[in-house]
Amino acid sequence: MKIRRIAAVGTLAAATAGGALLTASAANASSQAYGWVAPNGQLCVYQNASYQVRGEGHAKLPGVTFRLRKTGGSTVAVSPGPVTDFAGEGRTSLGTFLGAGQYQLCANNNSAGSVYVKQIIILSDNEFS
Repeated sequence: MKIRRIAAVGTLAAATAGGALLTASAANASSQAYGWVAPNGQLCVYQNASYQVRGEGHAKLPGVTFRLRKTGGSTVAVSPGPVTDFAGEGRTSLGTFLGAGQYQLCANNNSAGSVYVKQIIILSDNEFS
C-alpha cells in the first residue's frame, strides 16, 4: 500500500486543530462540515439542488460570516455580519430559487482569532419542507 502525504497550504489548514469533517454520502444527501477556521480562512460545503436549497451555520463565537450561493453564480443569502447562527434558503415555490445546479455554503472568518464552526450544512430538495 502506498501512502501519500499532502501538505495543506493556507490559513485554514494552519489553524485546524482537529481537522474539518466533510460528509456527503449520496447524490443530494446533505453535505456538512465542522472545525476550526483560522483568521481570513473559510470552511465550505457543496451540494446539488433541483428545486430548493437551505443552508444552516452555527459557530461557537461571533466572528464568521455565512454565505449561501449558487456555485459560480449569485448569492442566495448572506449573514448581515459576524454571527453565531445562520439560516438561508431558496425555494421555487417562493420564487427565490436560482435554478438547478451546485450550491455552496461557506463560513468565512474575518476576525483576528480562530473561530470554531460547530456545523455548516446544506439541505436540498426533499431533505426539508
